[in-house]
Amino acid sequence: MDYQKEIISEYDREIERTRKMLEAIPADVDWNFKPHQKSMSLGRLAGHLVDFTGDWAIHSLNLDKLEFPADHKWDPYVTADKEALLKKFEEKLPEAKAVLAATTGDRWDQHWQFIFGGQVWIDQPRHQVFRELVISHMIHHRAQLGLYLRILGAKVPGMYGPSADEL
Repeated sequence: MDYQKEIISEYDREIERTRKMLEAIPADVDWNFKPHQKSMSLGRLAGHLVDFTGDWAIHSLNLDKLEFPADHKWDPYVTADKEALLKKFEEKLPEAKAVLAATTGDRWDQHWQFIFGGQVWIDQPRHQVFRELVISHMIHHRAQLGLYLRILGAKVPGMYGPSADEL
């Protein structure tokens, strides 16, 4: 099995599904909507999802570690505009796909780390990081977005077959 070929194919399939979900967000939606007080706002969740398809994918492949000091203030991307969200999504994809195509051989087995405040939170082979913390994490947040859309009364697109809104 050609691991790189398989992971590129999987990433491409999940990117297309993610695009469908992002496009399903109504233009006039309340980006501050939260289904629960502990939930991210819709704008934050959609922004986080876009970060995983672009920046997070790129960093996990280009860098050997991502390290922040304990006093680092993360400034998450929070959108309030569907057009801007889709634009950011599309802008990062060519770079992410190019870096993915350039990741070959032993580089997949090299460990990648995420370190925050001197504490190692992630120390895994790159292939595992990309599979779990990019692709699977993207799928997880995309499912959350589907729930938000359902609660808001929007049509939810099918991801692995038709949804109830497409039957």
